[in-house]
Amino acid sequence: MHCNRRDSSYKPRNLGRQLAKKSKTQSATVKSAFGAHNRARLVNLYFSQKPVPSPADAWRVVYELLLWLDRTTGLAHCYESDKTQPGKPWYPRALAFHAWLASAFGAAPQSLSEVLDWLFRQATSDLAKHLLARQAALLARAKKQRAPFEDKNLPVPGEDPELVAIIQEVLGDHFATQPNEQKWRELVQRVRQHVTLENKRKNLVGEGFEDVIASVIERTTTGYDVRARRLLQTVPGFENEKKGEKPNKVDVVVLSPVSGRRILVTAKWSIRADREKQFPAEFSTYVTAKSDLKPFEYVLVTNEFDPARLVRACESMAGHSPMFTHVVHMNTNALRATYGESPEDSMKSAIGYIDSGRLVNLESWLSGLGAAK
Repeated sequence: MHCNRRDSSYKPRNLGRQLAKKSKTQSATVKSAFGAHNRARLVNLYFSQKPVPSPADAWRVVYELLLWLDRTTGLAHCYESDKTQPGKPWYPRALAFHAWLASAFGAAPQSLSEVLDWLFRQATSDLAKHLLARQAALLARAKKQRAPFEDKNLPVPGEDPELVAIIQEVLGDHFATQPNEQKWRELVQRVRQHVTLENKRKNLVGEGFEDVIASVIERTTTGYDVRARRLLQTVPGFENEKKGEKPNKVDVVVLSPVSGRRILVTAKWSIRADREKQFPAEFSTYVTAKSDLKPFEYVLVTNEFDPARLVRACESMAGHSPMFTHVVHMNTNALRATYGESPEDSMKSAIGYIDSGRLVNLESWLSGLGAAK
C-alpha cells in the first residue's frame, strides 16, 4: 500500500534550500531598504493597513508616508532647512505650517512625529536591524583579528572620545552610575547610525514621491493604468525614438484605455533651480517623441512651498499655451496658512493662482481625474 508521506512531520528535501533562498531574499530587501523593491513592499504594507483613500484623503496619505520633521527646528519640513532656522524669514512660516498641520491632523503639535514620515521610519527600522546584526558579526571577526595585538593597547572600534566628552559634559551630573566603556561604544554607534540614516532621506524622497503619487492615483481613481518611472517609448503614441538617445523615463504615467487620455506627470517633492530648467527640456522631449496627433497632458505634482517657484511653474509657456496642463500642490490650504497675509509679491501671486484655479490641490486634481476618464 502506498504510504502518503505528506503529513505534519513531512519536510520536502529542498526545504533547506527554500529557507536559505527566502532568508537571502529578505536580507537583500533589507540591505536595499531605500530601493525600489523595498519601497514598493512598504507602500503596499501601508495601504493594506488603511481603508481605501478618497481624493480628499490623498494629501494626508502623502504626508503620513513622506513628510518629516526638520531635526534642527523640530518643525514639519516645508522649506530648505537653512532658511527656516530661528531668526530667519521663513521660521515664522514654518511655525505657521506646523500649527496648521497639527490642527489638520487633529494632533498635538509636539506629537506630529508619531503620524508623519512612516515610509522613512519603516525603512530605517529594517536597515538598523540589519546593520546591528552585521556589526555584531564583524566585531566577532575583528576580535580574532585583534588577538595578536592585545598587548599594544590599540583603539577599540566604535570609540569616539570627543563625542563621549560632550555627552559627559552635558549629562554627566545626571548619571546615577557611570556607563562602562562598552555602553559608551554602543551609544556612539547608535548616534552615528542615526546621523547616517538621516542623511539617506534624499534617497527615499525622490523616487519615493513618485511611488506614492502613483499609488495614490491608482487607489483614489478607477479606469486608469498608472505606472511609475515608465519608459517614454513604451507609452502609446510616443514611439518615436532617436538612435543612440538615452532612454527617457516618465515619473508617473496615467492612461485611460477607454478614452485614450494620456497624462505624463512630473512628480517633484520640491523644485530646485536645476529642475526648473529640466521642465522645458522634458516637455520638448515628449513633443518630439509623440508619434500620433492625439493630445497629451503634462502635469506637475509637487509639495514645493517657495511661492516664486510655484508662480514660475504656473506661468511657464510652450508656444502660446501653458506648458503644464495642471500645476498640482499637495494642499493649497497649507500654502495659505504658511503665507498668511504676507505682502510679498510672489506670495500674493501664488495665492492669486490658487484663487483662479491655475494652482490646484491634489484632491481637486484627483477628483477631476475621476470625473473625466
